[in-house]
Amino acid sequence: MTRRSSTSPSIRDVAAAAGVSYQTVSRVLNDSPKVNADTRRQVREVIERLGYRPNRAARALGSGRSSAVTVVIADTTLYGYASTLRGIEEAARLRGLAVGVRVVESDRPADVRQAVEYVSDPNAGGIVVVAFDSAGAGVLRALPPEVPSVAATEAGGLDDVVRPMIFLDERQAAADATTHLLDLGHRTVHHVAIPSETGTSARQAGWRSALEAQGIPVPAVVPAGWDVRSAYLAGRELAADPAVTAILCGNDDTAMAVRRALHEAGRDVPGDVSIIGFDDVPGAAYWTPALTTVRMDFVALGRACLAALAAELAGAPHPALALAAPSLVVRESTAPPPNCS
Repeated sequence: MTRRSSTSPSIRDVAAAAGVSYQTVSRVLNDSPKVNADTRRQVREVIERLGYRPNRAARALGSGRSSAVTVVIADTTLYGYASTLRGIEEAARLRGLAVGVRVVESDRPADVRQAVEYVSDPNAGGIVVVAFDSAGAGVLRALPPEVPSVAATEAGGLDDVVRPMIFLDERQAAADATTHLLDLGHRTVHHVAIPSETGTSARQAGWRSALEAQGIPVPAVVPAGWDVRSAYLAGRELAADPAVTAILCGNDDTAMAVRRALHEAGRDVPGDVSIIGFDDVPGAAYWTPALTTVRMDFVALGRACLAALAAELAGAPHPALALAAPSLVVRESTAPPPNCS
């Protein structure tokens, strides 16, 4: 996380002391002719008194040539988030752009407001919001219209946001994974769901649509949090039901925890229960059994977001996207149900 030193004044500090907007300070720093002489002199006096030293990103943004990008993200450790961040950073480095990270602690109004205020400062440059969750989505909704931004979101984007949003079609991938289990002979598929900004994620929607397409009653969703313990407890709940023979998990970490709960209950994978994960984390192929999962190219998603933001900053058309569709990778954790004829 990038943070300003408490001893270094920001552009907002200068603006407050001079009684002007931070946009006016930015114009003064970039010698804009739109600032009158008295205001220019007043701002420069405050800059000198406070010892404010603008960085190159602030000057670049004021002249329309941003050399900085700030990523707003709720978690930098979860696989999808970290991989998207990696893609943004790789693409930015190739363009000579500096990348900062602003972690939004939660979806509480105060945390969202602090993040929005931070990235509204011209020093932040262009903004990429990783809005896979309610915290990121809250920031995206609250950003001032003049702040250039692009978001990575769940499939379909956010209906109430009019900004560039890029996503992977995880809904269709979840439907394909569910259909794979049904084709193996399972009578239904249970779902352990990870949190969603909308409350009904694209992964959950795809699972549901695949069951409904074959006229199969949809089991109750078993919710889990981002932490693996909650997924483990969800797995214990399902392991206690002998009718459960197939589980689609919200991500691979969830699948790992569910697999542990099944093992402790004496239920074999895939002999008794088949499991499918989501994301294809690097270790998924080396678990015992190797995990059937949906491969998501989050790195490419991050690169696409950066390319779209660069176009946004340049006032150019957004580049055509060439994101690979998520794909099911069949490994050892799925098989026909026991006693399948």
